Amino acid sequence: MDEANKEYFKVLLTKYRLGEATNEEIKFLEAYYNLFELTDNLITDENEADYLPLKNTMKANIDQKIAQYEKKPLTMPSKHGWTKYAVAASILLFIWVGAYFFTRSGHKADHVAANNYSNIKPGGNKATLTLGNGKTITLDDTTNGQIAQQAGVLISKNANGEIVYTAAQSTDEVLENTIATPKGGQYKVILPDGTNVWLNAASSLTYPTAFKGTERLVTLNGEGYFEVTKNKQMPFRVHSAGQTVEVLGTHFDINAYADEAVVKTTLLEGSVKVSVQANSATIVPGQQAQFAKGGAGIIRLEKVDTDKEVAWKNGVFSFADEDIRTVMRQVSRWYDIDVVYNGKIPDEKFYGEISRSSNLADVFKILELNNMKFDVDGKTVTVSYGK
Repeated sequence: MDEANKEYFKVLLTKYRLGEATNEEIKFLEAYYNLFELTDNLITDENEADYLPLKNTMKANIDQKIAQYEKKPLTMPSKHGWTKYAVAASILLFIWVGAYFFTRSGHKADHVAANNYSNIKPGGNKATLTLGNGKTITLDDTTNGQIAQQAGVLISKNANGEIVYTAAQSTDEVLENTIATPKGGQYKVILPDGTNVWLNAASSLTYPTAFKGTERLVTLNGEGYFEVTKNKQMPFRVHSAGQTVEVLGTHFDINAYADEAVVKTTLLEGSVKVSVQANSATIVPGQQAQFAKGGAGIIRLEKVDTDKEVAWKNGVFSFADEDIRTVMRQVSRWYDIDVVYNGKIPDEKFYGEISRSSNLADVFKILELNNMKFDVDGKTVTVSYGK
C-alpha cells in the first residue's frame, strides 16, 4: 500500500473507532481489512490499544460473511499471493464498494478506463403501457395523475411513479392492457385487484382492466415479482414460457426470459402450484421450481437464497456460482447493451453483489478481477479472457 492510501485508511480507521464513519466507509474498511495489511502496516505499539478491538471486530465480521463461499472459492491469479481474506475482500467488492478501491489505488483499472462508457447508463423506471384500444403511453415521460380511462377504470400514475387501476363505474366491458419494460427499464404496476407487480428489464405483463369470473389470469414475459392480493374465490394465475403458476395470495418471483434455458419460480411467502405440461408441483417458501425449456416438462424443486433471487427488485445484481455468460445476460438487460464473446471463455464462477445503480465501468472493473476483459464499441461489448 502506498503512503497516500495508508494515510487515507488511517483516517477511516479513526472515524470507525470514534463511531463517525459512514455506512459506506464501514463496509469499505471491513472488506479491505487484510487486503490493506492492517496488522502489519497500520497498527503500531503506540495505537494498538485503540485499534486492537476494532481489528478483532472486523476480522469476525469478515469470517462470518465469507463462510458461505469457502467451499466454492473464487479463482484468483496466484501471482498476487493473496490470503483467503484478500480473496474475500475481492468477493466483498461485489457486495459493498464497487470499484472504489481501484479508483483510489490506480491499478487494474487501466483497461476499463481506456473504453468510452459515457453513453451507457444504468437502467431506471422506464416502460410503455398499451391500452385496450391500441394506444401506447410512454410512462417515463408521463406526469403524475390520471393518464387514461377505459372500460369504467381510471388509470393513473402515483407520486411513486407506479401505475394504479381504480374502478370508476360498473361495466361488463373488460379490455386487455400490457405494460412492457425495455432493456434498461423496470416498472411497478398495481393491478385492478390490488396485486403489486414489479417488472424487471426487458419484460412485459398482459392483464385485464378488471378481474371477472372464476380466475385472475395474467401473462408474463421476462421476469416479474408478484405480491398477490388474497382472494380464495378467484385464484391468481400467471402464464409464462410454457408454465402456469397458480396462487391464492402470496409473494413470488418468476424468471422466464426467452434467452434463459431454465424457467424459475421462487416462492417467498405463502404457497404456489406450478404446472408444466402434465406435471405439477407445489412449492413452499424458500423453494424454487425449475424446468428446462424444450424438455419433458419435468419440474425440479431446489432450496434457494430468496434474497438473491429477488435482489434485482431491491436494486442489486446478485451472483452465486454463476459463469460470465449468466452474469452478462443480466448486465446486458439492465445497461441496454449487446454482448459478444471473443476467444475461449473459461468457466470461472462469480459470487457476490453490486448495486444496479453502479456505472458500467465500475461493474467491469470488478469482473476484471478474474481476468475478464471488456471492449466497448458504441452499445456493443466484446468479452474476452486473458491474464
